[in-house]
Amino acid sequence: MSKNIAIGIDIGTYQTRVVAAESAREGEREFPRVVGVGFAESRGLHHGCILSQPDTVKSIRQAVAQASKAAGFPITRAVVSIGGIGLSCITSSGTVVITRADSEITELDVKTAIDASEKEIPTSFSLNREILHTIPREFKVDGKPILGRPEGLKGSKLEVRTLFITCFEHHRNEIIEAFAEAGIEVEDMVASPMAASLVTLTKQQKMAGVVLTNIGSETVSIVVFENDLPLSLEVFPIGGNDITNDIALGLRIPLDEAEGIKRGSLVGGNFSRKRLDEIVEARLSDIFELIEAHLKKLGRSGLLPAGIVLTGGGSAIETIDDLAKATLRLPSRVASVSFGDNIRGQIKDASWSVAYGLCIIGLKNGDEEPISGLTYVRKTKKGLANFFRQFLP
Repeated sequence: MSKNIAIGIDIGTYQTRVVAAESAREGEREFPRVVGVGFAESRGLHHGCILSQPDTVKSIRQAVAQASKAAGFPITRAVVSIGGIGLSCITSSGTVVITRADSEITELDVKTAIDASEKEIPTSFSLNREILHTIPREFKVDGKPILGRPEGLKGSKLEVRTLFITCFEHHRNEIIEAFAEAGIEVEDMVASPMAASLVTLTKQQKMAGVVLTNIGSETVSIVVFENDLPLSLEVFPIGGNDITNDIALGLRIPLDEAEGIKRGSLVGGNFSRKRLDEIVEARLSDIFELIEAHLKKLGRSGLLPAGIVLTGGGSAIETIDDLAKATLRLPSRVASVSFGDNIRGQIKDASWSVAYGLCIIGLKNGDEEPISGLTYVRKTKKGLANFFRQFLP
């Protein structure tokens, strides 16, 4: 694969999706052009965690083989996602004294302050966890908040408030091992909600304040943005499968029939439409109430001007945006992702947003130019390039 080709692999509980993209140019505009996609039913996962390595490896191989055939070249490395209930975040503060004689703040001072904030993370939280993303949210010089980066300013004390997005260390290692067994080198690893945000949210939405909600088959993940930076990330152990199970129980029908009704591919049947709507709305209300409780903890309930953006397979449910709007008292819309006209069937499905976002990250790797406030810094740890992302304001 050439350097202007990137592969994104989203390993979800329902499906494993692969997107291959190349860097294309139209005038002065540079954009990713999708050259191949592949997918396979995910097996061996539960709530985003690997339970059966052989089954997971088989799913990866099937999806990669399909994408390789479509793209016309073998896929051997990729930027991959990590999701599930193992994702979490914590905010911590660190302070350092400026050591230069002229009191000017340097890049080393900033790094030392961020390292100090990492050391303040409680052991009870960091045990068995690995930091995926380090996101400095706010800097203060001598107690006064500043906009942007502090390098070049003068002062005696630098303070930083940092958001750390983490995952279970063993979960990360199991994913890397599964890809290695499938013959894929993991270039980078990115939290699924962060990858999805690159293609489902605009900079204007991130500046104003927005909550991106990815409704998967077994989990619902949310990431809240404000001032173009992530404020919080949370994953709930509830998803589209719970809606399917509720329909099957409520209407006393088989699970496969319930899934078809939920997705709108199966119409008719001897059941009340009103009863179906009540079942679906009850479970969706549970999901949105969890999101509302989280926003209240952040002090952002009803206070995100860009509202809620819905993505993932569960976002295809009818009237879901209306229910979200009513429950959260926020503007609501369902995200859409178009891969362009060059893909057979022209895929337009928000459930591909993670894989597509991973491609964008892969194409921008090593660039100094940030994407929506994200600057990528590659690090190596234990021989793996997987402890590498920093979001900088």
